[in-house]
Amino acid sequence: MPQPKFYTPEFKEQAVRRVIDGPDPTVKVARELGINHKTLSNWVSDYRRKNAGKPLPDNMPDRDRIRELEKRNRELEAENSFLKKAASYFAR
Repeated sequence: MPQPKFYTPEFKEQAVRRVIDGPDPTVKVARELGINHKTLSNWVSDYRRKNAGKPLPDNMPDRDRIRELEKRNRELEAENSFLKKAASYFAR
């Protein structure tokens, strides 16, 4: 069985920043870095979860700010939908 690859925290941070700050999708960034796109997606999700409550930087360009807020909104809507379904399931 092959050994799992180990990625440094710096590498993970740089990969996540490329996805969050850049226009390229996760799949393209993962392909360019030679890593699995699911792995990179997990790193991005972890990063967003950790930073969800933090305010956006004041010097962030409006276009990037809007894109990040839209992403946060979609994530919150998905979470809310899941919680509603779970609540109705357990209410039965």
